[in-house]
Parts: sequence; C-alpha cells; structure tokens
Amino acid sequence: MSEKITHRISIEGADPLALAGVNDGNLVALEEGSGARVTLRGEQLTLSGELEAVERASQIATAMVELARLGELLSQEDVRRLIADGVDTSQALNNGDFRIALPGMRKAVQPKSPGQRDYVAALRENEIVIGIGPAGTGKTYLAVAMGVESLTRKRVRRLVLARPAVEAGERLGFLPGDLQAKVDPYLRPLYDALEDMMPFDRIQRALETRMIEIAPLGYMRGRTLQDAFVILDEAQNVTGMQMKMFLTRLGLNSRAVIVGDKTQIDLPQRDESGLIQVERILPGIDGVAFCYLDDRDVVRHRLVREIIRAYAEDQSE
Repeated sequence: MSEKITHRISIEGADPLALAGVNDGNLVALEEGSGARVTLRGEQLTLSGELEAVERASQIATAMVELARLGELLSQEDVRRLIADGVDTSQALNNGDFRIALPGMRKAVQPKSPGQRDYVAALRENEIVIGIGPAGTGKTYLAVAMGVESLTRKRVRRLVLARPAVEAGERLGFLPGDLQAKVDPYLRPLYDALEDMMPFDRIQRALETRMIEIAPLGYMRGRTLQDAFVILDEAQNVTGMQMKMFLTRLGLNSRAVIVGDKTQIDLPQRDESGLIQVERILPGIDGVAFCYLDDRDVVRHRLVREIIRAYAEDQSE
C-alpha cells in the first residue's frame, strides 16, 4: 500500500488570490496535474496524498509561490506549463536576472519558458535581436517590455515601435479618416502590449512628446534613429528592401528587435520576406543574435499550442 503523507508550504509574502487563481483554478490545475490534494488556508498551502504525488506537487507549488511573491498573476496555463516543463525550468524562471522590471508598475514581466528566458538574455546582451517563432510565444510582448524598461530607466531617449501595413490575407479596401486613423488598425497589437505595461496617461504623454512613437514601417525611410529602442513587429511581412532600410536606420546608442513568424507570411511571394533573407545573411555578425521560439514557448491558451502543432504536422505531410 502506498504511503500517504501531508506537506505544508508557507505562502507568506505571496498574494493568495494571485496564487489560487480565479475560482481556485490554479489549485485545481495543480491537483489534476500532480494527483495530490491541494488546499489553501490562510498563509499555508497543504498538499496531501501518496508520497510520489505530493513530492511532484511540492516542486510545482514552491515555484508557484515564488512566482506569486514576484507579483506574477498566475493562470491555469502557467500551472500546466510548470507541470509539463518540470522543476528545473521553474527554478530557472525564478532567477531574478531574467525579470523585466517596469518602474511605476506593481508587476514585473517574467519569461515563462526556457525559450523566452534565452530570448530575454539575448535582448539584454545584443544590439540587434531577431526573434522568430509562432503566434503566442511572447516575441512582441517581451520586446515591448524591454523597450519600456530601457525608456523608463533612461537607457534610451525614445521607444520606436514599427509594423508593416500589410493585410492578413484579405483586402480591407478604403478606410475612412485621416492618415493616423487609416494605419491605427495595423498598429493595434503594439498599443495593446504597451497599455499592459504603462498607465494610459503616461502613454498619452509619451506619445505627445514623441518619447514613444508607433508608426508603419514606411515612416522610417530617410531617418536616423539615435538613442532609441526600436522594435519591428510582423517582420515576416517586410520585403527584403524594407528590411535593409530598417536595419540601416540605427544610430548611436540604439538597439533593434525584429520579430516575426515565418508560418504567417502575407506577402505575394514567400521568398520576398525580409525575415527569411536576414536569416540567411546576418548570422555570424557580432552583436546580432537570432532567437528561435516554438510551440513549447506558447503562453496563450493551451489550445493555441495544440493548433500550432496540428498545422505544423499538416504542412509536413
């Protein structure tokens, strides 16, 4: 007969609501993934059940508590990811060296997978980083977080976010309004990431003073971007000439992040993509780093990971 044990973990310093999740969903996910019974009372998390199940749950629960202490808002997907990736991953993620602090905000942005951790390390160590991976892997989000951190800590004077105005497989036709109104739908994902990291009034002031600039890639031609953190999103839909133009905008004390998904190219010809071109041309240049993320780094809904895998399998047949 298997040995039954009880193990208690102090959650002192962690927000119980952030730890337990909506309707205790995180605790339910921990129970389902480990086989142990999980209860939260006051400042104590109790794990009970068979020895092997409790040991497994204890490793994950400890990681969850540490993340909650760091201000992370845990979700059921985060718990399932910790269970799938194992304790070594969770320990690595708890290393403060990979946290992106956002001054003025209660939370810090933290990588949630080994691939994201390597991506953040590359962003800190290189002048140009090219992040390639499928949807939901945090490529743009982490890049924007690094940009906001650099701006608020005065490492740069400007944060420039650019995106090509390419329609995703459909023709939207005439869009009403002035030029800004016409391009805003293409730039909305960048606004969304930014609004998650800065109070709205600060974003508005930064946009008015041009400390933050969000613009279509076409606006970059002829400019020199000095003392800036520059992000090019959806780079798979940039042509080779546009990519060269973007890369040659960099001035003194500037950094560039180029992110894209090679499986979602909306250009007429796939081989026109500047992202594919730089992947062939730039490796080996000091200060330029390539980071590859995959379905294991997906941090959206768990079904996104499964959908990406299903499409990849279909294309390989």
